[in-house]
Amino acid sequence: MHELLNDTVNRKAAEAFSKQSVIFDEIYNDDAIIQYERARVRSHAISLLPPGASILELNCGTGEDAIFFASKACKVHATDIAEGMMQKTKEKISASLYKENITTEICSYTDLYNLENRGPFDMIFSDFGGLNCTDQLDKVLASFSPLLKPGGIVTLVIIPKFCLWETLLLFKGQFKTAFRRFLARKGRTAHIEGVYFKCWYYNPKYIQKNLKNFTTVKLEGLCTLVPPSYMQGFAEKHPRLFRFLCKKEDQLKAKRFWRSIGDYYIISLKKKLAC
Repeated sequence: MHELLNDTVNRKAAEAFSKQSVIFDEIYNDDAIIQYERARVRSHAISLLPPGASILELNCGTGEDAIFFASKACKVHATDIAEGMMQKTKEKISASLYKENITTEICSYTDLYNLENRGPFDMIFSDFGGLNCTDQLDKVLASFSPLLKPGGIVTLVIIPKFCLWETLLLFKGQFKTAFRRFLARKGRTAHIEGVYFKCWYYNPKYIQKNLKNFTTVKLEGLCTLVPPSYMQGFAEKHPRLFRFLCKKEDQLKAKRFWRSIGDYYIISLKKKLAC
């Protein structure tokens, strides 16, 4: 029964993101906060990669990160369950100068045991909370080790159970948004392009607990002081304040209090050599 439910969740999420693929880049590519987030995530990941690294990307979306990593001489195997997103990725790859460095495969991250290209890879990478669209993240994480080289890296961008900015919305009377993560023990219903699906929230300790044969090498908060990207127009309305918040967040991102209270966190773990 649980496997049937999870398959339904996967199909609904795939349908939602396939529909959004048509307008995804138009919505997000020129957003200043999204660009700040992308730069932070990419800087974090690149700092941990060896020259010419091979990367397995999960929930690759429209291929923006795949092309970025390929431009840095990495070999990327980009995967996604949403056919619409994968089609956009393939279109970008075909027009890219780095197409020789990217391969693609339609595959859910809940089904990585059946992945055709099994590497092994130097890094498994997942951006922007894609892994929050499953209540079986423990099983997903358990499938990582065979796909990684000894010493390989897992870099994930995850939505945690607490976000400082969302909680502050309590003072604006937006109680539902302020407490939505606290009240989502059985998942929270999200909707994109008229399609409803569930998502779940996970703190860093959950990732660390379920990757037992890995050592945490880097943990940073993302959008702790910088507002979440759904606060559209903030950077344009308050450019000086936005630059100040970016600077302060960059100083505090890895501090104990700040690294897990953002809209996201970025966590990287290294596979132990004996595994």
